[in-house]
Amino acid sequence: MQILELWNNEFPEKLNYPALTDFENYLSNLKDQSHILMLDEHEQIKGWYFDFVRDKERWFAIIMDAEMSGKGFGTQLLNLGKENQTVLNGWVIDHSNEKKRNGETYISPLNFYLKNRFLLLPESRLEFQKLSAVKIQWKKIQMK
Repeated sequence: MQILELWNNEFPEKLNYPALTDFENYLSNLKDQSHILMLDEHEQIKGWYFDFVRDKERWFAIIMDAEMSGKGFGTQLLNLGKENQTVLNGWVIDHSNEKKRNGETYISPLNFYLKNRFLLLPESRLEFQKLSAVKIQWKKIQMK
C-alpha cells in the first residue's frame, strides 16, 4: 500500500491508480521484475526503483518522495539499480504541464536522467491522452 501511495502522490494525477487491485494488476503483468526500496528511519518507503522486461528490453521506473528531492538519494537508488544491468530504458515526461494529486505541478525529471548518463531518444515518443513522454536509455560503459 505504501508503494501505491508513493506512486499516486508523486506521479501526475492522470497516472494514478484508484485501487490497490488496479496497481497490483499493472505490476503482475511486468516480466522478470527487480525492486529496490529506500526506507526512512521509521521504515516508511521514501523511494522505489524497479525494472522489468517488456518487448525484449529492460525497462525501469523510479519514484522518490518529494521531500527527498535534491539530496542525492535518487541517484543512489538509480545507481543500485544499474549495478546488475547493462541497458535500461525508460519513458520520461519531458514537460511541466501535468499536476500531481495534491495540485502541485509535476516537474519533469528529464534533467535528472541526463545528469545520470541517460541518452534522450527523441525519435521514440509516447503520445496518449494520459501520457506524453520521451524514451531515455542508459548503457553500461564496457571497459576493454
